[in-house]
Amino acid sequence: MTRPFASSADLAPKTETLEVLADGVFALTAEGDPNVGAIEGEDFLVCIEARATPASARDWLRQLREHTNKPVRYLVLTHYHAVRVLGASAFAAQDIITSETTRKLIEERGSQDWDSEYGRMPRLFKEPKGIPGLTWPTITFEDSYSIELGGNRGTVELRFCGRGHTAGDIVVWHEKSGTLFTGDLVEAEAALYTGDAFHFDWQSDTLDRVKEFRSQNLVGGRGAVARGVGATDAAIEQTREFLNGMIEHVGAVHRRGGTLKEAFEATHAALAPKFGRWPIFEHCLPFNVQRLWDEFDGIDWPRIWTMERDREVWAQLQG
Repeated sequence: MTRPFASSADLAPKTETLEVLADGVFALTAEGDPNVGAIEGEDFLVCIEARATPASARDWLRQLREHTNKPVRYLVLTHYHAVRVLGASAFAAQDIITSETTRKLIEERGSQDWDSEYGRMPRLFKEPKGIPGLTWPTITFEDSYSIELGGNRGTVELRFCGRGHTAGDIVVWHEKSGTLFTGDLVEAEAALYTGDAFHFDWQSDTLDRVKEFRSQNLVGGRGAVARGVGATDAAIEQTREFLNGMIEHVGAVHRRGGTLKEAFEATHAALAPKFGRWPIFEHCLPFNVQRLWDEFDGIDWPRIWTMERDREVWAQLQG
């Protein structure tokens, strides 16, 4: 029997949890839905991720306003995916910051990604008519960017650690509290989406650089906050294990001249016993396998996902 397309049948509300990780450091998790966060400066806020729509973003801001009324000066977007960026207008931020590569990805494929993700995850798009258009950064950088928080609140460092979940992912590091927001470069017991990924870079040098922060708190793209160096290391290594499992099993089928469908079935059989209970595992795996297959075919730059291509791959692999 054909599975419901992607997360189209996932309509149940999720319980949101706002956690104060340190003085002025906040994270909102939601049972496997995309995580967001904020860090207080002396007289302003740095917010991290924007959610899929302004209405959803306002729900998060209402909770944040129970703790602080400081204005949002900076909105940091770790990558270009629609569910992370299209709610940006709700923040009224003075500046929106991304990597320069993320800006290029928005230009190249932002509209298609908007359509694709709305079709895959409709529940996340609360009041979609309120989205004013694509989100464009006002500040971009290549490797790093620093935000001085003022007073005794320390510095927020934005870093590009290498190609991974997309070509332009960045992390957000607050050394004073030992808190690292990784976006979708790391997931804490939530399935990876790798449809735009660079699997070989990600599982090696990129995750190694993320691990070098030795963070006390790690807020991944989805899943619970990891607390303590042991737990943050474990979240990074779970992410690496997922990637390496895909590489092993897709690669084996590719090398013997098998089919994409065979690669999907072998990978699903190998990963499901450990990872199948994780949020969006079934949703992501067909798109993940297709992208990794393309990499084994020598296609370095990810092909653009459209609504039509989404449905074709889903029908071929999950049908």
